Amino acid sequence: MEKKQQEIDGAEEIPAPNQKFSVLNCIDLSSPDIQQSVSLLKQACLDSGFFYVVNHGISEEFMDQVFSESKKFFELPLGEKMKVLRNEKHRGYTPFLDELLDPDNQVHVGDYKEGYYIGVEVPEDDPQAEKPFYGQNVWPAADVLPGWRQTMERFHKEALEVARSVARIIALALNLEADFFYRPEMLGQPIAVMRLLHYGAQISDPSKGIFGAGAHSDYGLITLLATDDVVALQICKNKDAQPQVWEYIAPIKGAFIVNIGDMLERWSNCIFRSTLHRVVGNGQERYSIAYFAEPSYDCLVECLPTCKSEKNPPKFPPIICGTYLSQRYKDTHTDLSVYNKHQS
Repeated sequence: MEKKQQEIDGAEEIPAPNQKFSVLNCIDLSSPDIQQSVSLLKQACLDSGFFYVVNHGISEEFMDQVFSESKKFFELPLGEKMKVLRNEKHRGYTPFLDELLDPDNQVHVGDYKEGYYIGVEVPEDDPQAEKPFYGQNVWPAADVLPGWRQTMERFHKEALEVARSVARIIALALNLEADFFYRPEMLGQPIAVMRLLHYGAQISDPSKGIFGAGAHSDYGLITLLATDDVVALQICKNKDAQPQVWEYIAPIKGAFIVNIGDMLERWSNCIFRSTLHRVVGNGQERYSIAYFAEPSYDCLVECLPTCKSEKNPPKFPPIICGTYLSQRYKDTHTDLSVYNKHQS
């Protein structure tokens, strides 16, 4: 008999009758039993590509502060937010409907969400700054949101350490050296994009292609997701199934929901699969923070030696991380020229 609401340690009971919830493994980053963590992660990546991470070192109090500051930004007048419109380096504000993640189903409009991109700060005179995704961040004026930049910079830095801790467990799960993803060309000098997100009080209607965020898989290595308590995130464990089966993910206070991205699917030769997910709004506003841990721009993503054999040759050609990311962002975001009328 299918359970309507699964009980998850640490999660409050969520009234969602007739909805199926996915049961995810929970990985405790403070646990001394690394082999158990490796086992739990590997099982999760083989099953759904999603898992929880708890005791990650970022306090609930600070997480609450980051959410509070995020809300302050999104409550600003549109004219104020448009002053920090995203640039060609993908830093800054993205308006409602700016992103279209599932063009096959979202036939009329884009995602009913607005966002704010923050990346690794690179000085203008650094040679790296010439590349996409590198450069200086765009910040609201300090007199508009005092202390906002400092809060976001601290969270970006702390979340990167969480991502590196998770990547260590992933490496061990793939029979690699623990520090495999710590190399400079990977998470040693990552692209690492943090995105604040605000979903409007829109009721999604999948039959009409209306979503908070359309179905997609993430592009990079792993994504850390912190959310409020509004239930809206859904995953589809088998993206090739017809019809697709969607399950809700319950938020857990203070935890990260972690999922693997397309690059890890390529690296692992499909042993670990990136997972389709979407946001289905129920008429409540929702806030979340997504942290995309990506390798460096020049990183060559090719099948790992532990994931191929004569019977299982590489399924993908090697790609440069930055080339792949640039194309995916171009495919899913509105051309910036559309906003020229706002830039006066």
